Amino acid sequence: MFSRFFLSKPKLPLLVCLFVKQEISIVWFKRDLRLRDHQPLVEAMNCKLPTLFVYCFEPSLIADPHYAVRHWQFIFQSLEGMNLELKQFNTKVHIFHRETVSLFQDLHQIYDIKKVFSYEETGLKITYNRDKKFSTFCKKQNIQWTEYQCNGIERGRKNRFKWSESWHEFMEQPLLHPNWEHHIPADLSTELFDKLKGKKLPSSFLEKNKNFQEGGEPKAWAYLRSFYGSRFKNYSNHISKPHWSRKSCSRLSPYIAWGNLSIRQVYQKYQQARVQTSRKSPLDNFSSRLRWHCHFIQKFEMEDRMEFENINRGYDDLKRKFEPEKFLAWKRGRTGFPMVDACMRALIETGYINFRMRAMIVSFLTHNLWQHWKEGAVWLASLFLDFEPGIHYPQIQMQAGVTGINTVRIYNPLKQSKEQDPEGIFIKKYVPELENLPTQFIHEPWLTTNLEQQLYKIKIGIDYPAPIIDLNKAAKEARDKIWAKRKEAAVRIESKRILKRHTVPNRWV
Repeated sequence: MFSRFFLSKPKLPLLVCLFVKQEISIVWFKRDLRLRDHQPLVEAMNCKLPTLFVYCFEPSLIADPHYAVRHWQFIFQSLEGMNLELKQFNTKVHIFHRETVSLFQDLHQIYDIKKVFSYEETGLKITYNRDKKFSTFCKKQNIQWTEYQCNGIERGRKNRFKWSESWHEFMEQPLLHPNWEHHIPADLSTELFDKLKGKKLPSSFLEKNKNFQEGGEPKAWAYLRSFYGSRFKNYSNHISKPHWSRKSCSRLSPYIAWGNLSIRQVYQKYQQARVQTSRKSPLDNFSSRLRWHCHFIQKFEMEDRMEFENINRGYDDLKRKFEPEKFLAWKRGRTGFPMVDACMRALIETGYINFRMRAMIVSFLTHNLWQHWKEGAVWLASLFLDFEPGIHYPQIQMQAGVTGINTVRIYNPLKQSKEQDPEGIFIKKYVPELENLPTQFIHEPWLTTNLEQQLYKIKIGIDYPAPIIDLNKAAKEARDKIWAKRKEAAVRIESKRILKRHTVPNRWV
């Protein structure tokens, strides 16, 4: 078909067509990397136009410090899995290394793009601005861009009136699977794709790291089946334990974050599993967290300035001085507190720690080290394989104690260490310098004498750092400052506003 086109510039494909351009639709994949329960795919096939599937590795997003190679590897693995399955339908997701708007501008010179289908994305400001730019492009070119509700998150809400009911209604709806018999692939030749695809992806994106969960629908379903099959039984008992939670928690979060699974799929599988077991309590505990997952994204959808600002403006004058040495020690897992360091190193190595430990390391940074949440939020985003902006920033601010509506929790890392990893199994795995220490010293290695350090072949302050702060003193100072601030009129006024906007009406004050 495209033999009658020619390129006027080799780097910018401005195509001149001697005949009428082909009318097509496009499915634009973002954080929805699956082929099942996918409304944009369903609607694209129903429109009966030849359809092109597109994913863009956007250079601007790749450069954003929230993202790291681990994320792009997971995405690439997900796309590979989709394309392997799509071979049977003689189609594929075309992978571009370009900015989305620029790509669509060039595609529209080749095709007459009639419709674009995608999911709504509750993302960072960088993706929100991209979407606004894309919307402007579509309107100017008379292209119909339809976005669909994602995981029960409602755009345009002003408050939470009947949000929970709406969420449950969405989860109960039938799964939307595309009918591939109706799919008409749009023709994009290899030669033309090569001219449009952009620069070659970095080779690191194509690599696999055995320490990270692998992306894609098949892996997602394997985790889902094993969790509902047996792993859920210890979910409630092990959810707070950094070692045992790695198996007893669902581990579905990256597959949900990048859309290998929809929340609706996971929820409906929960309903089926619940009928088949007498041990309903751990499943119900897990199910409640599916709703909380969407609750926090809905909060960010309604007030996305949380990426940059305290949601409660009353805390804006609570000053923190950035101390690079403390921040770097926290960032690299060299604080001298074994549980904090083990968690940070586990994140660096595997991209995962359980929820309680996530809360603890944010608390340690913002309260014990008295550092602002923003720098830590960006670093943690780059480490969490399951980085989801809509959960990340509301949770960070909640743990940092700047919402004014949540209980301020200043986690004691020694208490957490002794309660959640009493034998030091997790600590010794990720802080191997301490592997020779007996249990009595594993949580507080600085208590060892010089003679004991010689015996256990470790030198505190050299092989492993001494504590960088006085824990009790730092916690007291933070507690005094936070609670004093919470009593101020500005914080209380903002707290009322937040409650009215983000909670159910019976909590409005």
